[in-house]
Amino acid sequence: MTTDSPTKGRGVTFEDVRLPPWMTGLIGGVALVIVWWIVGLAWVTPTGLRPIPTPLEVVVTIAQTGWDFYAKNFAVTLAEAGIGYLWGNVLALLLAAVVLVVPRLESVAMQLAILTYCVPIVALGQIAVVLIGAPPIGQPSGTAIFLAALSVFFTTVVGALLGLKSADKSSLDVVTVYGGSKFTQLVKVRLIAALPAILNALQIAVPAAFLGAVLGEFFGKVEVGVGVIMVIAQQQLNAPQVWAIALLSGLVAMLGYVLVGFIARAIAPWSKGRS
Repeated sequence: MTTDSPTKGRGVTFEDVRLPPWMTGLIGGVALVIVWWIVGLAWVTPTGLRPIPTPLEVVVTIAQTGWDFYAKNFAVTLAEAGIGYLWGNVLALLLAAVVLVVPRLESVAMQLAILTYCVPIVALGQIAVVLIGAPPIGQPSGTAIFLAALSVFFTTVVGALLGLKSADKSSLDVVTVYGGSKFTQLVKVRLIAALPAILNALQIAVPAAFLGAVLGEFFGKVEVGVGVIMVIAQQQLNAPQVWAIALLSGLVAMLGYVLVGFIARAIAPWSKGRS
């Protein structure tokens, strides 16, 4: 006795076609570029300006400007984002650990984290400029570092607390039975259980830190940086340059996100199924 396949006799349908992920991404990218190109050519303001340059114009602008120009400015912004990323995440992880050891501080810690997330970053940027001041020429901006740290703080605090609270209760009880303290539970059980959530939070924080650093350069009265060259390009109504800087910024943030993702998979390979 034989059984017929469900698809036998009806041919291959669209639902049966399974493209590999890389091909799906490639098709989507090509389609996006085509739409961008058409809109860039079709959108013309009453004054005759095209606010959206074509992809070719953006590439030509990058080539004509030169990589040295972008490398010099992106290096400063990446330094600011990196320092802010480090400080913001370290403080967030320390706060989450303190909350687990002293649970009564959880409400205070969450209020502090929510406050840093809800207060408009424009207002905080202006305050930081007054308190920190302008940096020496060519040096990282303290305001940009501060906003980069602030941009990652909330995400990491929440992710770390959720991860630390996800520890197996039976494992925590075993530590308690053997005379272990809450600190022992934190080191022996909670950190291991929370590692995937913490690493995911650290990965999400990468683009946020870069964005915070760029925004900080808008307020920080700096001479070099991605925010500075973007403001100059806007003032000159240089649309291709603005788009070139924006696309390069997105590329840098994406590369940082992917890099931290690879590191996270190497440190906690079991987290692959949870992300």
